Amino acid sequence: MNLKDYVKEIPDYPKKGILFRDVTGILESAEGFKCALDMMEAALKDDKVDLVAAPEARGFIFGAALADRLRTAFVPVRKPGKLPRATVSETYNLEYGTATLHIHADAIKPGQKVVLLDDLLATGGTALAAAHLIEKLGGEVVRMVFPIELLGFNARNTTLSGYNVTSLVQYPGR
Repeated sequence: MNLKDYVKEIPDYPKKGILFRDVTGILESAEGFKCALDMMEAALKDDKVDLVAAPEARGFIFGAALADRLRTAFVPVRKPGKLPRATVSETYNLEYGTATLHIHADAIKPGQKVVLLDDLLATGGTALAAAHLIEKLGGEVVRMVFPIELLGFNARNTTLSGYNVTSLVQYPGR
């Protein structure tokens, strides 16, 4: 079974000239979702993992399912105003502006080993901001996992250099 078989390609979305790689095709298939989770679990077999953290929204779907498989807790990384307890935040740059992520201030204890999971790796900005949040709380990002990676952004060698990055399927270009 090839995970790429479940990734849907949408031409000219969100604008002309872009070939959008839609991860929800994986989620729409029980076999595709199981395949992705099997691959993630296998990639982590030699890692000690205390927690899985993931940014909203699609990261939640993969992250919570993986946490269940690993028998760990799940830590949501959210947009401002979505978490009810005290939080820490990290602001990061987007192509046209900035965004901010939050995590509960008590979600990660110093020394905990954390897998950071998001649905797609492009520029790496969201993943880096989430990693900084984990590190602010004293956690260690042992691995970043992405079902899809767009190699044209070269995020694993630039934005995320110094982190252990695993992607399940890679596509050339952006």
